Amino acid sequence: MPLAEVTSIPSPRVVASAERTLRIEAEALGLLRRALAGPLGGHFARAVDVMAACEGRIIVTGMGKSGHISGKVSATLASTGTPAQFVHPAEASHGDLGMITPRDVVLALSWSGETKELAPILAYAKRFAVKVVGITSNAQSALGRAADVALILPVAPEACPLGLAPTSSAVEQLAIADALAVALLERRGFTPTDFHVFHPGGRLGARLQFVRDLMHTGERVPLVPRGMAMSEAILAMTQKGFGIVGVVGEAEGRLEGVITDGDLRRHLNPSIFSARVEDVMNARPKTIEADVVAGAALDAMNNATHPVTGQRQPVLALFVTEAGRPVGILHMHDLLRAGIA
Repeated sequence: MPLAEVTSIPSPRVVASAERTLRIEAEALGLLRRALAGPLGGHFARAVDVMAACEGRIIVTGMGKSGHISGKVSATLASTGTPAQFVHPAEASHGDLGMITPRDVVLALSWSGETKELAPILAYAKRFAVKVVGITSNAQSALGRAADVALILPVAPEACPLGLAPTSSAVEQLAIADALAVALLERRGFTPTDFHVFHPGGRLGARLQFVRDLMHTGERVPLVPRGMAMSEAILAMTQKGFGIVGVVGEAEGRLEGVITDGDLRRHLNPSIFSARVEDVMNARPKTIEADVVAGAALDAMNNATHPVTGQRQPVLALFVTEAGRPVGILHMHDLLRAGIA
């Protein structure tokens, strides 16, 4: 079709088709969720126990659409602290069975449970006492019977109008496998620090940098002592270029308040230059700690609230404190340069 004939107006039938697909798949997930209140819940907990006790890797395998889901599941497990590897079942009997060791656990996906390509893996697992967790819809299938723990998923109508293309069934498999990965993540106490180890690149990796890696320290931090005249504080604010200055107590050096460009505008009158910093400062400043991930700092800036009205009032800079004492400052521009904001 020539580009001139392409229209951006959606066909009602096309949109209705999309809505129907999403509704049918959502209903399948509803069935799956309710099934967890029954026997599936107990089997799920047992599967998490088996996988958490694995001393090697989770070997994820499946054929066809289940194979594509298996690849994603393997990546999700590996990125959340559970070592995992995808083994293609059709390649297994041609040498790739050597990738599976007795220390591993096999996570096999097959909606019918009768995928013939899985047979060599299941036989190998039985021979060498490798634990198998199966995800299938048929408890009496080859996979259902061979698995040490079988997660039997409820059968729901496929979103495909022919009832043939794996749609609802694929969504169920992906959802239960994601649930396993998240349960294992929580079991291991996986932290944002751990997550950053496996996700150093891209925007996600940038958000997982730490505030201490981006903050300004030393002489770059705009600080003035309590009791200083506003005329001097304004000069210090201008020299540092962050649009903010922190007020510290002379005795303990704790951050007692901040003055921003906005505070200056609100107090702008002929007497401001003779006022003291404590007369103008906000005594409830927003701060953050150095060991917080940068993404959380961005959220804190964007979701800051006014100390009096409680209304959302984003800020452009945060003082970084340790035990109440300022050790650095982080500006929105620092997050922009790092590719976070």
